[in-house]
Formats: sequence, structure tokens, C-alpha cells
Amino acid sequence: MKFRGMVLVAALLVVSISAGCGQTGQSDQTGQAELTAQQTVSLVVTNGLVVTMDEEERVIPGGAVAIDGADIVAVGTADEIGRQFRGAETIDAAGQVIAPGLVNTHTHAPMVLYRGLADDLALMDWLQKYIFPAEAKTVSPEFVRAGTRLAALEMIRSGTTTFADMYYFEEEIARETKAAGLRAVLGQTVIQFPVADAKTPQEALVRAGAFIEAFKDDPLITPAVAPHAMYTLDGPILMAARNLAQRHGVPTLIHLAETRDETRVAVERGAMSPVDYLEGLGFLGEGVMAAHGVWVSEADVETLRTRGVGVSHNPESNMKLASGTAPVPAYLAAGVAVGLGTDGAASNNDLDMFEAMRTASLLHKLQSGDPRVVGARTALAMATIGGARALGMASEIGSLEPGKRADVIVVDMTAARQTPMYDPISHLVYTTRGDDVRTTIVHGRVLMRDRTVLSLDEVAVLRDARTWADKVRAAVN
Repeated sequence: MKFRGMVLVAALLVVSISAGCGQTGQSDQTGQAELTAQQTVSLVVTNGLVVTMDEEERVIPGGAVAIDGADIVAVGTADEIGRQFRGAETIDAAGQVIAPGLVNTHTHAPMVLYRGLADDLALMDWLQKYIFPAEAKTVSPEFVRAGTRLAALEMIRSGTTTFADMYYFEEEIARETKAAGLRAVLGQTVIQFPVADAKTPQEALVRAGAFIEAFKDDPLITPAVAPHAMYTLDGPILMAARNLAQRHGVPTLIHLAETRDETRVAVERGAMSPVDYLEGLGFLGEGVMAAHGVWVSEADVETLRTRGVGVSHNPESNMKLASGTAPVPAYLAAGVAVGLGTDGAASNNDLDMFEAMRTASLLHKLQSGDPRVVGARTALAMATIGGARALGMASEIGSLEPGKRADVIVVDMTAARQTPMYDPISHLVYTTRGDDVRTTIVHGRVLMRDRTVLSLDEVAVLRDARTWADKVRAAVN
């Protein structure tokens, strides 16, 4: 009886206020009509500074992004979005930048378990004396699962929403990637010598075909074929891998022109360069993503442009292994689609794409003697829409636009290191670190909110990784 009485009093108060206010009552009715007209969507990220990376490179102060299911439905000011949409869930991004998720165009996710295993070595010594032997003794489906979970945790916590991978047991990487909620282009490795998941390259090709069939219609996983490199495969196997990818309409991922040694191999095979060798085979074309692309000529750059090959620039790995500096300004000037990659954490030694952006920009300023080369906007573009173009996914990801997948990050700009902020793009490239990311959203799903990862058990992931580190240490010592 008491509750009913309270309701009756409240109702009488509403009637009394409406009747006594005249014009105000009419305004209330208008407000109710506007509220009714709002479209309910699954998520609204609002009150932040939106960096869209769209064709106009719009930056929207006091902006918002409306998300419904897996897709972005609107981008605009918070007032505009608020009038049109009501979120079933809302994230307040006050004092933060709302940006597209970062696209890592080249890595080997499970190799986080080899982080710091062998440092300060040239690529061939590093591979042949340490990494290949370690892999022979430790790589297994269980190793790959644990490593992928650790890599996924690191990427979610540092704002990477899509990554391209080349490794073994790629079906295991796909399952763990999906479980963590990330988007990925995953290449099943094909290599000439026996490895953990295939004793012959022919067996690896069979595995690649089965992998494609298993994941070809997945909303998060794009299966690919990954012939390791021209120096680890002969011509017939390279073309068999490429033909397999083309038959299924999936990407081809390959290391290309990473070191001088690779150029020597190409010359021994009668070509002028690794690019020239692959071009002679008929390997290059749309759908190929070439990692590194360091040792290339002007003619090679033009070949890659003409063939529509995407290039993944990996500045930190190339510097650490002293492999050389890719001619990124020349690629960009020619119109080659260039994305950024971290490479594996065994040769970087992390998966932080903010570091990759900053390093890329600073490296090319120093290399060219021109501080305007690879500016902040260019570096951010390579880490977002440029990476999407290089992977052939620019219609789906890489910018905040209606109709694209809802891959969004929210970056805190309130710390001492971020203060003051005059230009958000400058801050994202020259100041921000991965741990400034507060929230990560992929395919409309919130994977991390306020630095708490929701899609992985962080304690369990780290515990498993430490257990595997003990096994790796025992195996290589």
C-alpha cells in the first residue's frame, strides 16, 4: 500500500507540473518525441577527440562513434550522435582520443615465447644458430596456443586490433585469436626443410589448403598461404604456394628482400634481386603481402607498384638485426601500399605498434636528412588505413567510417607525459605508448575496458607463458 501511494503522489506531481507550466509542458512532449526517435545501438563511444583516418583525415573534438553489432553506423560530434542514437552500452571517452584500431601487418605471434632468447645478432646467425634449433625442440600445438594467447594479450593491451601472422600450426593460432576476439590474416607457413607441423613443403601445402577450408568464411580470421621466403624455398614450391592462394582467393604472405644475403641468393639463381626473381616466376600480384622489402632497387619498387603488392615495413626488427632500412619514402612516392609491422617479439622485442610508428618516423628523418619525411600523419596512416590497404582490407578496417567494422581504440591523453596536447596525431605517434590505451574494441566487442582485459584470463595467460619459458630455457641450454 505504501508503494502504491508513492506512485500516486508522483503521478499527481507530474500532472500538476505539466498543467501549470504551459510552454514547458509542450517542450517536454517534444523532448519525449526526440527520445523516441533515437535509434538504439549496441554501443556508443562518446565525448572523445575522434581521429577518423578517413579520406578527409577528419579530427572531431567532442566526438563520438555509434556502433551496432560488428559495424560502425555513425561518426560525428557527441551532440549529433546523441540526438540520433542511444547506446545499450556507453563508453565515456572524456580526455581521450578515439581512433581506429592499429593494424600490425607482419608478426609471428607465438614467438613471444622466444622474447629475448637471442639478441644482438645478424638475421642469418639469429635464425640458423638459435631460432630454428629452438623451434625444432619446442614448437608444438600447445606451445603455439600459449604463445598466441600471450601475444593476443599484449596486442589487446596496446591497441592492435588486426594482425598478419606467419607461423606453424596456424589453425591453433586462429582458434586462440578468435577466442581472444582479435582480427587476423593468418598464413600457414610453407618452408623447404622439416618443421614442427610438416616434414615436407608438400605436406605444408596440404595443411595450408585444409586451413583455408576451415576458416574461409570466418568473420575475424582471413586464412592465407605463407611461403617463408625465396631463400628457403625453390621456385616450384613458391609457385605451388602462390597458386594455392590464388585458387582460393586468399592472401599470400612472404618475407622479401630482408637482407643482403637474400640478394646474393637471387643473383646465384640468375636474377638481379629477390623481387626480380619472384617476378620472373610469375609470383607477384594482387593479394601478395611482402614483409620487409629492404634491399630493393628503383625498378623493384616500380615492379611492386605495378603488381599491386603490399609491403610491410618493420623498422624495429630491421634496425635490431642490422638488416638495413627499407626505402619507405620511395614506396610511398610510387604509390605502393605500405603498412607497419612489429615482426615477431623474438626480434623486436615487443608488439607495441606505437613504438613502430615512432621508430618509423624518426628512422626515415635520420636516414634521409629531411625532417618532413614520414611525418606523424604518414606514420599513423601506415599503422591504420595504410596497413589495411596493404592487406587488401581497406573497405573493412583502418578508419572510423560508417559501414566499416567496429575496430576502435580509446587512448588516454591525461597523463603528465601527454600534457599539454596541441595536436592529437602528433601525440599518438611521438608521445603515446601502448599502455596509454584504455579501451580496445574489435568487431563491436569490447576486449579491454579501462585497462581490464575482458576476453582473456590475464593471470592464467602469464602463468602459462612463464611455464613455457622454463621449457624453452631447458631445451636450448
